[in-house]
Order: sequence, then structure tokens, then C-alpha cells
Amino acid sequence: MTEETNRRRRGKEEAPPAADTEATLAEEAPESAQEGEYETEDVAAAPAEGSKGDFLSEQRRRESLAIDVTRDFPDKYRLSGAMEGCSDEQKLELFERLVKLRLFDARMRKLFRQGRFEGTYYSQIGQEACDAVLTYQMKRDDFVGPSHRDLGAAVGKGVPLKFLTAQVYNRVDSPDGGRYTACHYWHPDYGVMQPATSIMMNWIAATGAAFGYKMLGKDNVAAAFGGDGATAHGDFHEGCNFAGVHRLPIVYVIQNNLWAESLPLHLTSALENLSDRAKAFGFPGVSIDGNDVLAVWNATRAALERARSGEGPTLIEMKTYRWFGHSDIDPADYRSDDEVEAWMAKDPLPRFSAWLEDEGLLDDETLGGVVERVEEEIETAVDFAESSAKPGAETFLSEVYAESYPGFDVRAGR
Repeated sequence: MTEETNRRRRGKEEAPPAADTEATLAEEAPESAQEGEYETEDVAAAPAEGSKGDFLSEQRRRESLAIDVTRDFPDKYRLSGAMEGCSDEQKLELFERLVKLRLFDARMRKLFRQGRFEGTYYSQIGQEACDAVLTYQMKRDDFVGPSHRDLGAAVGKGVPLKFLTAQVYNRVDSPDGGRYTACHYWHPDYGVMQPATSIMMNWIAATGAAFGYKMLGKDNVAAAFGGDGATAHGDFHEGCNFAGVHRLPIVYVIQNNLWAESLPLHLTSALENLSDRAKAFGFPGVSIDGNDVLAVWNATRAALERARSGEGPTLIEMKTYRWFGHSDIDPADYRSDDEVEAWMAKDPLPRFSAWLEDEGLLDDETLGGVVERVEEEIETAVDFAESSAKPGAETFLSEVYAESYPGFDVRAGR
């Protein structure tokens, strides 16, 4: 990085205007922005507190901070240590996937507000490290059971953005042909299952996949993701208990962002650390800073090795935070501004980029190349989705039931 950036990070002077690349990202606003899009607000103005303009300005401020992946942060959150078994090439590749995840997420939020696709949008900004770092380390044919806020599970696994964008748009070129919910990212060719609308069904499916791997004698591993509130669901306990009894090759991840939609953590669990639940099922549990890429890498690496070697499951609680509402139609006014700001200071991307800089792996030229490649893929993905057709009514009932099965005539019932 430049000496100017280094001085900013040491906190010795006020942050200067953002670099050209970052400014371009922050100013991005398609001309077709409709009324209600944040870019129609004058953020330099000072709207009345509590007004719609005040809310929109705050949302845009957070987005501008989110896409500045090298911005300053408190020294107490600076990372130290090593990423065990991770080459320099892998560190930079993982960083690029995290940047891709962040910028893609921010772009989808804007497109949703412009009315470019139907439904709603579940932003993952702030908690990207929790799933992407784990799935990046998995084999392509390993099984991943994501939840509704797990874009990173697919990006970490390497699913091309064009398919994920087509999924958001519900177009025929998406993995399910445009017949399912936007933001339920998946792709069968990459081992990422289709998320279920019913919370924690993915937990059970991933447990079943792990059981299958063990029965077949394969060295594959499964992973499942859920939120803090989801640990109160019966499927959580049933899946964990079954995995513990059979010592299944699976890694369970609780993404504890403190809120189950609008329900605070203390109303869903009496535990300080949700990983303590693992004791009841007979396998290890660990709680870590989910915004510390190094901690996430090392914990998930150990859990994957444990699972793949036949030692059984691990439950990892990753303490993290989502910057925005449960979905983009949720103002999240049940959270205090102080709480949000405190967690924004722990943003995983600037912390990781600073560590890469300290390691001598990231400079302005390298960062510029990362951003350029990511922006190009995002633009290509959006064009792909918007040029893809919407599914016709004749497809609504297709693939509801199995249409073929080896040795069985499904239609004839024999």
C-alpha cells in the first residue's frame, strides 16, 4: 500500500479522500435508478433525524464503507498470527473471493432497490468470512448445506457469479430454471445444495450427506450453516445428535450475529457461547471471532481435517454481525446505532487486507487487479441474468416429483 494509507491505518492523521478505484466504486449509480434508490438522495444534505432521507443516507454511508476494503480500523482489531497450511497464492485467492463477495452483495442491494428483480434480498455484508473461508477449503464434490444468508458458501466454493445472479433474478439460466426463491444460492455441480425456505432443513440434509459419505466409505466432508436463532430449532438438535452418535464427517457452523431477524440472542439461548451445545452431542465445540479471517481459517481447517480423518463432527460458533436488516425490506430499527457502529469497526475485509499488507502480499497494484477482475465478472454476471428469459407457466410443476429413477418407471408407478 502507499505510505499515505499506512499513515491512515496507524491513526496519525485524518483519512484523505478515497483512492480513485474506491471512489469509482462508491459513486457507482446506474442512470436507471428509480425513485427510492439511495443514489437519489443528497447525502451531503442533513435530513431531519428519523426521516426517510436520514435512513437512506445512513444506508448509503454504510455501503460506501463496505466497499472500501482497505479502510482504517482500530488497532485493537489488527490481526496477528499465521494461516496454517495456506500458501501465499491461496491467501490472495481467498482475499479476491471475499472482495468478490462484498462487491457483488453491495451491487445486488442496489439492483433490488431499483426494482430490477422481484422478491427481497438478504445481505451478508459484515459476516462474509463465516462461510466463504470454510467452503474455499473444501473439495468441489464435498457437500455444503447453506442457509438463506450464505452467498459466501457458494462464492467460496467457486460458483460463477453469472449463475448466482440469474438465481437472484429468477431466470431460466439459474440452476433451478428460475422456479425458486431469490438469494437461495446453490449449484449442484459445485456441491452446494439448494437452501430450504424452512429454517434448518439444510442442517438435516447435510447430516444425511455426511452419513452417506460414511456408508459409502468416501473421504468427502459435509458442512452446514445456521444462525444463532436456528439453534433453538429441533432440526439443529436432531442433526447434531445423529452426527455425534455416528461420528459423521461434518462441520457445523453457527453464524451468531446476535439477532434472529428481530429477536435478540438472550431470548433464544441462555448460553454465553453457543458452541457449548456440542458437549451434549459428544463432539468438540469452539467459539471464535467470525470476523477474524485467520481464526476462521485455522478453526475450519482443523475441523475439516478432523472430519476427513474419521474423527467426527465439530461445532464452530462464529461471532459476527450483519450490517443491514434481516432483509432489504427490514429497517432493523430494533438495533442501536452504537451496536452497529461497534461491529462495523470489526469488518473482516479491512482487517484481512491489512494483514496481507503486513505480510508483504498486498499492494496498490495487486488490489487494483483484484477489484478490476471482480468488477468485470459482476458486470458480465448482471448482463447474463438480465438477458436470460423468465420461466414460463408451463415449467411451474416441472421437477416437483422425480421423473426418472434407475430401474423404476416413475410415471407408470412400477
